[in-house]
Amino acid sequence: QVQLVESGGGLVQAGGSLRLSCVASGRFGFLNRMGWYRQGPGKQRELVATFTTGISTDYSDSVKGRFTISRDNAKNTIYLQMNSLKPEDTALYYCNGYSSPLNKMYWGQGTQVTVSS
Repeated sequence: QVQLVESGGGLVQAGGSLRLSCVASGRFGFLNRMGWYRQGPGKQRELVATFTTGISTDYSDSVKGRFTISRDNAKNTIYLQMNSLKPEDTALYYCNGYSSPLNKMYWGQGTQVTVSS
């Protein structure tokens, strides 16, 4: 089993920055893709940024140039640095992990990000 725990959300003014963290525990070694998704009020969950081990990093068009995904393997942690935040970035942000060998997807509980105008 894999556990993903997010932190770092909060309330920030437009133009501000936040950094989200996601700590993985359990059998996370099987995860070959990790990333961040978000779900805004009345919206469907959408991809924000992901990286696939040894292959690529992908961002949604709405966050390119503003958000950066990174990881610290020694700490079993991935990060999402969010700069130049906009009110439309307000959402519940979820950490996600996918294991292709197990064909399983894992989710954290989410951390709320609220951007005021």
